[in-house]
Amino acid sequence: MDSRIELVQGDITLQQVDAIVNAANKMLLGGGGVDGAIHRAAGTKLLEECMKLNGCETGEAKITGGYSLHARFVIHTVGPVWDEGNNNEAELLADCYKNSLKLAIENSIKTIAFPSISTGIYKYPIDQACEIALTETKKFLDDNTVLEKVLFVCFNESDLLQYSSTYDRLYSS
Repeated sequence: MDSRIELVQGDITLQQVDAIVNAANKMLLGGGGVDGAIHRAAGTKLLEECMKLNGCETGEAKITGGYSLHARFVIHTVGPVWDEGNNNEAELLADCYKNSLKLAIENSIKTIAFPSISTGIYKYPIDQACEIALTETKKFLDDNTVLEKVLFVCFNESDLLQYSSTYDRLYSS
């Protein structure tokens, strides 16, 4: 395994990293799942800053402060809603990772934690989503040495097992 990629089970809001990634909705005003948990943990100042960002399009990423989180920053990205692969979902999901990682580099972030983007309420199949996440991250790390650690924080054990088996299938020789 690339020593800069780590797969863990846990709560993304508790990670000791420079930035956590929020699987946000287009309005960036909080919601359910990871998005709601991050907004609750960060406090009201996160919502106040998000209100000034005028939303975010699917596949794009925007950055805010982390406020009451351990992380100094939150990178908000909007994943695609799964529609059987009929609306460029794979490309849009790949863009979420590429744009979040690019924003991290632009802000001198060295450690970052991702949730499993789009696999909750947006219903993206976990096997396909984690393959995109790991592939895009590995490609990015191969070309960029600034990032020291990329964590994939899985909410439950079954997601962690999927990420682990996908990583092994893609990168074990």
